[in-house]
Amino acid sequence: MGGRPLLALNIAALPPDLPVEISVAIMRGAAEKTRESGAVIAGGHTIQDKEPKVGLAVIGLAHPGRLMTKAGARPGDALILTKPLGTGCITTAAKRDLAPAEHVAEAVAWMMRLNRDAAEAAAEAGAACITDITGFGFLGHATEIAEASGVTLRLSLGQIPLLAGALQAAAEWIFPGGSIANSGTYGPGVRFAAGLTEDRRMLLFDAQTSGGLLVALAPDRVETFGAAMAARETAWWPVGTVTAREGDTAIIVDP
Repeated sequence: MGGRPLLALNIAALPPDLPVEISVAIMRGAAEKTRESGAVIAGGHTIQDKEPKVGLAVIGLAHPGRLMTKAGARPGDALILTKPLGTGCITTAAKRDLAPAEHVAEAVAWMMRLNRDAAEAAAEAGAACITDITGFGFLGHATEIAEASGVTLRLSLGQIPLLAGALQAAAEWIFPGGSIANSGTYGPGVRFAAGLTEDRRMLLFDAQTSGGLLVALAPDRVETFGAAMAARETAWWPVGTVTAREGDTAIIVDP
């Protein structure tokens, strides 16, 4: 939304029999990514639990006059995505020992990337609308923009980037439970192109971990955004456009 993180608190629930080296690695990873973001770990709270759960509570600063929200999309805006899709089905395949090591490695590399560069580039380009793509999947979070902004998003399937291995996992119907739930929740508001197979549809509902940003940006600002991303050596993909609202249709997916 245009905020700058300052402080983060570790919030952890860890099993007492979890090997200490795993706990150390988790905390080290969180500290390294927090440092990369420009913030610092200022403390935290830990309890014991049977299943490990770890997160960060973050405090930061944002200028109230320059916030980017889900309600800022306007007809004619370009839609931009900053990370490929597929982490949900690939990590699920990995849990079942069905994912090649190179597919897992690529998914992990993308999940480890901060969204800081893309968010800064969007702010530099004057974007008013942005969301991250996480557990509700690409179409779930895109629907949130459509509903909050009172518009319809028209997406081009062929332009949406996918991780290597995502199509293979989808063809074998390897998805986390959250992806199935997303399809049931957001599917009624989506109009798919004729002939689009069910597995390809499901990839757009795939629940992501540490996904990228979906940005709605005025067409005359796309070049500025691209230059800002290039300066940061960060990838991005144009994936569609914003149109006037079409009844109950939040999303239209073209070939």
